[in-house]
Amino acid sequence: MGRAIVISEKRYESLSMSPSSQEIPGPRPPVTDPFGRPVRSLRISVTQVCDLKCPHCHREGQTESASEMTSAELERLVGISRAIGVRKVKLTGGEPLLRDDIVDVVSRISPLVSEVSMTTNGTRLSELSGQLRRAGLSRVNVSLHSLDPGVYSRLCGRDMVDKVVSGIRSALDAGLTPVKVNMVVMRGQNEHEIQAMIRFCSEVGAVLQLIEYETDRESENGCHFAQRFYSLKGVEDELASLASEVSANELHRRRRYLIERRGKPVLVEVVRPMHNSEFCSNCTRLRLSSDGKLKPCLLDRSGDTDIITPLRGGASDAEIRELFIRTISNRRPYWG
Repeated sequence: MGRAIVISEKRYESLSMSPSSQEIPGPRPPVTDPFGRPVRSLRISVTQVCDLKCPHCHREGQTESASEMTSAELERLVGISRAIGVRKVKLTGGEPLLRDDIVDVVSRISPLVSEVSMTTNGTRLSELSGQLRRAGLSRVNVSLHSLDPGVYSRLCGRDMVDKVVSGIRSALDAGLTPVKVNMVVMRGQNEHEIQAMIRFCSEVGAVLQLIEYETDRESENGCHFAQRFYSLKGVEDELASLASEVSANELHRRRRYLIERRGKPVLVEVVRPMHNSEFCSNCTRLRLSSDGKLKPCLLDRSGDTDIITPLRGGASDAEIRELFIRTISNRRPYWG
């Protein structure tokens, strides 16, 4: 279309150190991996417990474990991560809002970084939005794969549409913005609801994030993938033809399309990890599992590093920092 693609970036200011991480000064310039990708963010799974049963969930690439890090351990690890350049933290699960101490977790780590965000299924969001905002949470992604109670129940195991929609509205009212609605699009399941979801997001003032169903290189979910994969290329082409503005997220270079529905603007972001050559080459994220494993990639487990055992065994901040650096050295683009 000849339209310029704007890359969204953010400058970071110096932040004070947490008492738990005073051994290492910070913040520092981000450490880069062997492919020149700087690590600026940390995605932390705080639990594997969830109140839904979504068969398409990737479970953050974790092996099954009931172990969870404490809020104090999370605070210390985030504080140390600043010394290798981490400026943003995203909390995930399982369902992070099922942790009784999730507000405390947010309040401990929010002073250490420029942004703490969260991915949630939204079932408890209406109860906790205000507390989370006051604790320092900046914004939320809410998983909502259908507005139809029957479809939602089939995809997630329970009919919670009204509760999730209420949570989205509560998050918007609390200022946890931008609120992103995550919709994994699956063939034969919910692809017919894309336009309805665009209208919903335009009406409430949320950003819609359309996500292609993903497999791994070994096709461990091959049968389900073959049944459910729905290419978003046609959707993306249509959005491009309608958009008044096209931009790209700094993370993964995901395209964002500003369009209009019923006289209201709505931003639609398209996530196509397997079919976007820029996706992995522009990943700036490390992952931390709920049981204390540092992961260089969601899907590639070959470079995982046990970080919680040394931490609980008395390792210094400098020694833990070296484990972060070792994990970064194991990062490889997964797709492309």
